[in-house]
Amino acid sequence: MTPSILTPMLALIVWTFVIWVWMYATRIPAIRKAGIDPSKIKQKSDLDVLPMRVRQVADNYNHLHEQPVIFYALLTYCYLSGAVDSFNVFLAWSYVGIRVVHSLIQCTINYVPARFTVFALGSLALFVITVRCVIALVR
Repeated sequence: MTPSILTPMLALIVWTFVIWVWMYATRIPAIRKAGIDPSKIKQKSDLDVLPMRVRQVADNYNHLHEQPVIFYALLTYCYLSGAVDSFNVFLAWSYVGIRVVHSLIQCTINYVPARFTVFALGSLALFVITVRCVIALVR
């Protein structure tokens, strides 16, 4: 049986919702504590008064809608083109694990050099899957 390349996609979607819950669990109480009227929020900078620990969770939620879009498109391509093998599935799961680590770093200590290193590893995993898909296409 060919390993499913779609399961890591589902896992990252589930993780995104975990961060979504974390974001609102911290943001709503912080907005209340700051005395901000939600109906008067017009732009992101209106929330700059919130504590950094609250804003970094929201920033991570936004980040989970940036580079992972490439991940979703790439794995969909792998699935539809038949470029699924154990190594691509391994790389896909690696990417999910890397994004979880990235989230945990950003949502807690937010140490940028560590975040960058983890982000670069995730980018490398996506790059390798991409190269492998291109090679499979030209064969």
